[in-house]
Amino acid sequence: MNTYWYFENTNLFKILCPHKYPAYKKDHTFNNYKKSDYIYFEEDAANKIYLIDNGKVKIGYYTEDGKEVIKAILTKGEMFGEKAILGVEKRNEFAQSIDNSTLICPVSKDTMYSLMRDNASISFKVYKFIGIRIKRLERRLQLLLFKDTKTRLLEFFDELCEDYGYECDKTGDNIIKHPYTQKDIATLIGTSRPTLNTLMNELKQESIIDFNRKELRILKKIA
Repeated sequence: MNTYWYFENTNLFKILCPHKYPAYKKDHTFNNYKKSDYIYFEEDAANKIYLIDNGKVKIGYYTEDGKEVIKAILTKGEMFGEKAILGVEKRNEFAQSIDNSTLICPVSKDTMYSLMRDNASISFKVYKFIGIRIKRLERRLQLLLFKDTKTRLLEFFDELCEDYGYECDKTGDNIIKHPYTQKDIATLIGTSRPTLNTLMNELKQESIIDFNRKELRILKKIA
């Protein structure tokens, strides 16, 4: 069941993009980004919200010693920069394209307020999105600080089940078709790709998961 990014299979881009609405369509544009291009930096003015039409974007920040910390990797249909809606004036994170064909829909804060004011359903979805995202980022931070890598990986699989999973009618297994590469997953749980490969193979040998390039299958309930 998709309860986080897509709100029960609802693509936020399709709902919120201004080109869907005649009053905003004329002056609306899209922005293209290549791999490693920044959409915004820390300390930039927070005056826009962004929707992903295509590609992938990573959200993160740098520690005082220059270490990059990745908070989320977002894909088609998702929204970022949403703190502008809450009145935050400056970014405390960066947004960077990690795909060579990322297409972004920028929405001014005023336009978003107008869309939300005119449609109660949109307003509800946006604020629900923000609340759930904050809770999940807090949980991920706690895992990074206090849990071992295997536990972090299992928790991440649990999130994938919620966001992208469905139950196989024949076996009862949870099948997950998600947009992340192994490099993405390693980054999000704070480990290296070789360590991730080792852990996934161990879980496969323990008959907890099975996987290939196209899908991940959860064979046992993750506690």
